[in-house]
Amino acid sequence: MSAPLLEVEGLRVAFGDTEPVVRDVSFTLAPGRVLALVGESGSGKSVSAMSVLGLLPSGARVSGSARFRGTELIGASADELRAVRGAGIGVVFQEPMNSFTPVLSIGTQIAEAVRAHPTDLDRAGVSARVDELLRSAGLQDPARIRKAYPHELSGGQLQRAMIAMALAGDPVALFADEPTTALDVTVQAGILDLLRRLGRERDLAVLLITHDMGVVADVADEVLVMRRGDPVEHGTVAEVFAHPAADYTRALLAAVPALGPLGPVPARRGASGAAGRPSPRGEARPTSAAPAADPQPVAADASSSRAERQLTSDDGREVSPSAERADASAVVARLRDVAVRYGRRGEPTVSGIDLELVAGRTLGLVGESGSGKSTIGRALAGLVPVVDGSVEVDGSDLRTARGKRLRALRSRVGIVFQDPASSLNPRQTIGWSIAEPLLVHGEGTPASRADRARELLSAVQLDPSWTERFPHQLSGGQRQRVAVARALALRPALVIADEPTSALDVTVQAAVLDLLAGLQDEFGFGMLLISHDLAVVRQLADDVVVLHDGRIVERGATSAVLDHPQQDYTRMLLAAAPVADPVRQAARREAWRAWEGAAS
Repeated sequence: MSAPLLEVEGLRVAFGDTEPVVRDVSFTLAPGRVLALVGESGSGKSVSAMSVLGLLPSGARVSGSARFRGTELIGASADELRAVRGAGIGVVFQEPMNSFTPVLSIGTQIAEAVRAHPTDLDRAGVSARVDELLRSAGLQDPARIRKAYPHELSGGQLQRAMIAMALAGDPVALFADEPTTALDVTVQAGILDLLRRLGRERDLAVLLITHDMGVVADVADEVLVMRRGDPVEHGTVAEVFAHPAADYTRALLAAVPALGPLGPVPARRGASGAAGRPSPRGEARPTSAAPAADPQPVAADASSSRAERQLTSDDGREVSPSAERADASAVVARLRDVAVRYGRRGEPTVSGIDLELVAGRTLGLVGESGSGKSTIGRALAGLVPVVDGSVEVDGSDLRTARGKRLRALRSRVGIVFQDPASSLNPRQTIGWSIAEPLLVHGEGTPASRADRARELLSAVQLDPSWTERFPHQLSGGQRQRVAVARALALRPALVIADEPTSALDVTVQAAVLDLLAGLQDEFGFGMLLISHDLAVVRQLADDVVVLHDGRIVERGATSAVLDHPQQDYTRMLLAAAPVADPVRQAARREAWRAWEGAAS
């Protein structure tokens, strides 16, 4: 093994006069190897990495040792650190939309990174270098990307552009801070494949910061588990995942929702016989192919999920335990041949959508970014222009409802938005935010609304006295619980949960999923679960619908669709989703590459 590029020993970080938030962290980075720092939010992962590069606020106190190629970085001067940043160690930040300047083009910002270190390139040479970097990051149209502004690119394109900028100084090491958070499974698989390829081709030493154990299993060689600032376990990925020594590591692995085995993998072939993308017409039809076996997971038992608790109906179909109740339950919402188009001309964003949502049951809606998932959710809430078909809520069509009737119908739908930090008013207390729907619809007195807010906080397992707290005083998981409470304020018949756990770490995610399932059992609402995380859908949904390019391509009971998919596109989505088992993940990675090859 090559000599380490970075050696960190006894790292400690404190802010002001408080107790250290990182204590005695030690690790090394070697060329061509990936070390994953994992743990829950607040465990000190990002603080540890940023402290090495001197990127913490001025009030931070950092001690210990961090030697990069023999040069001590702790206590180094600004000039010494500036020479290392970018040229020695590149950084891929967590949220590229926030990291890029919104008023400058992508090309201008990457060119700035190129010029930040000594170079003899002229203007044309810098432009050519920017194009080269964008291509190396997997962006095949560098001229367009270079001229684009951040808001004009997708999440995956932005993340690739961020990686390109991190490579601008030809670093020998790369810090990647949550590089796949909130990306859909196929984009995530592409980013991980890119990081793996760059590490191999450039012999990069990579520090991967993540809360996703599936990502660790996919791309890392070693793993360092942290909890509340302390290192709790360090070893190779194979050792730690197969035989975790620490109780906390076992808890992290057990909290990861599991996916079942993959179906048959296609032989690679050209575009004339592409199997990886669905036909634009209609839904998948059953095939005679039997699913192939997949190695069993070493952790994360999903036997308690809704998708696993199956019964058999009289005609032999697999149904979930609540299916008999659902047959007799009320349909709370129905879409019939719905099409949505945002502009006056052009093709609809979604079309031909037929769905039913039943009280007490959850319908999972999955697909890549841009497939139309959130558009369908907004159509159910009456927030987007439906140009064809009907959208019924509580038996009335939202398209024809007006005035008081429309307002009353909207009160029957609650929405849990993806990012509670953005959807909660930062200048208002959480009690006010929870009671706001009651105020908007003119329900109750100030005293009764305050009582309802406390009641809902208790229902989502938060302290009722927290009504006077502000969103910034809560953790990400606590804010998401507040968002759930607000969605239930008007006692809705339908709850739309739009990526409710995408930015949460695994243990918080598990708690929020359990909370949603328990509240549904208690209050009986129907739920539309919009997610790119197939394991989350498997755990919570009774039935699942797969979308591609605005059309439904497969639907059915969750276990049937996710364990025995009939559509090649569904199989590709499943193969792209990482699982927390290095052995299974290696097989899934090859399967995803095969589906990509079949689709190309």
